[in-house]
Formats: sequence, structure tokens, C-alpha cells
Amino acid sequence: MLRFIARRFLEAIPVIFVIITMTFFMQRFVPGGPFTAEKSVPPEIQRNLDAYYHLNDPLWKQYTDYLWDLCPKAFHPGALRHGFDLKAAFGIDLRPSFKYANRTVNEIIADKLPVSLELGGLALGVALILGLTAGILAAIRKNSWLDYLCSSVSMTGLCVPTFVLGPLAVLAFAIHFHWFSASGWYTWQDRVLPALVLGIAYAAPIARLTRGGMLEVLSQDYIRTARAKGASETRVILRHALRGGLLPVVSFLGPASAGVLTGSFVIETIFQIPGLGREFVNSAFNRDYMLVLGTVTLYAVFIIFFNLAVDVLQVWLNPKLQFE
Repeated sequence: MLRFIARRFLEAIPVIFVIITMTFFMQRFVPGGPFTAEKSVPPEIQRNLDAYYHLNDPLWKQYTDYLWDLCPKAFHPGALRHGFDLKAAFGIDLRPSFKYANRTVNEIIADKLPVSLELGGLALGVALILGLTAGILAAIRKNSWLDYLCSSVSMTGLCVPTFVLGPLAVLAFAIHFHWFSASGWYTWQDRVLPALVLGIAYAAPIARLTRGGMLEVLSQDYIRTARAKGASETRVILRHALRGGLLPVVSFLGPASAGVLTGSFVIETIFQIPGLGREFVNSAFNRDYMLVLGTVTLYAVFIIFFNLAVDVLQVWLNPKLQFE
């Protein structure tokens, strides 16, 4: 297992390198710059800004200097106890932000990332609870009204995007019934609608994958053997069928976990949540090169970590699989 994990980490290095390179040059080749959208400034001030942010250096030098700043130079695990300060913990310098005066990208990420992680964790919990419950019930009551109901609701969840479901949820539950808040991130009422909207989007495919996996496992010989020995239906489902039936769901959880983070871009914008996804959207409009690069790199690392965790979990659930 250690050899498998080490090999996956080594394979991730060139992937992250390609992502950083493409993001860096794609931003620079787009017409305009981080200060062109603002009111016109005198040429001497523009030269001072370019010199302060090293935008007057050759492009190859800006690229190599950024790669050097991005390389870990130290490891201080105690620095992560009070936040996500990458510079204090690993010596990674993500440079100053172009649009936030006297703030670095490290500080913005340390401030906004916990909000996005909390939203993603709540949404993933909602997706697993709703999706697994609906999929298991649909499988054990195959071709019944319960199966048709769960399948219909899952198909509806697949067809309705979050940018449509979000405003509808705000209109119904925040404006009309006044049950929850429509924006902000201060009380538990603020968290309910964003977590539900984002979680329902992933509960639908989880329910369909759970139903398909459970139906395949329930037709296996060892399930019939367990029933023939007198095992209760609850024991058959929870102890024998569930472990194999969840393999398709586990395979989906890797890209789903990454999708929850990237899908929060829309949710954080709709519900005005002060998370990293909203900052990423604003940084793209503001041409904040450093904040875009830092956010993209961080999300790439998260995606690789989630996929690695899913691969390890799959082998744990099914020992027949090999670490290949």
C-alpha cells in the first residue's frame, strides 16, 4: 500500500505542473491586465505597479519565479493548528493579491477556505444520507411504488441544475415561508439551503449508483446462501450486500468530492457565502492572476487527494482488487 501511495504522489507531480503551467500562460495571453479595467492611471504609476508586482519582468522569469515560490521549503505541522497558512507550514508563498491591498493569497485562502470546506462537508453529508437511503430502499423494493418514486426523484435531481434549484429554494423557503436565510454564513439557518441545494445535486447520481450496485449484489449466490442459512433481511442487507453494493458509489465519490468543491462556485455566488469559490469567481473577473493561480493549484491538490483516498477505500472494501 505504501508503494502504491508513493507512486500515486509521484504521478501527481507532473499533473499539477501541467495545470499550473496552463493556468499561468492562459491568463497572460488574454488581452488586458489586472489594472486595465480600472480608471486610467498615469504612465509612471502604471510602471510602479508593474515593478512592484514584477509584471515588467520577462514572462519566462515570472513563470520560473512563481514555480520557485510554490515549491515547499519547510515543514512546520504546528503552524496548521490555527488555520490554513501554507507559508508558515510549508514555506509556500502564493504572492500578494492584485486587487486586495496589503493582503496575500495565502491570507485570503486561510480566511476563505474553511467556509468552503464546511459547505462542502455539509453538502456531501446530505448527498450521502439522501442518496444511499433512496438507493437502498429502491433496490430492496424493486419494481414497487417506492422504487419508482426514488428513481423519479433521482432523475429530477439529475435534470435540474443548481443554478436553477438554488433561486427556487430561496424563493420558496426563504422569501415565502421565511424558514431559512437567503444569504450569509452566520447561523445554522444560513447553512441549510446551500447545503441542501448542493447536496441534492449529488444525491441523485449516488441514489442511482447505489440502486444498481445493490441490485447486482443481491442477485449473487452468497446472498442466497446467507438467506438460506436463516439470516435476517436486515443482516443480509447491512452485513453482506452493502459492502459490495457501495463499490460504484465509492468510485463516484472521488470526482463527486471534487465536484462539491467546484460546484460551490455557483452556490456561494447565489447565496452570497464568503467562501473561496466566490473569491475565485471574483478573481477571474478582476484578472487577479495570483489568486486564480493559487486557487486552481489548491483545488488540483484536493482533487488528487480525493481520488487517492477513493482508490485506497475501494481496495479495502474489495480485497480482490489490487493496488495497480
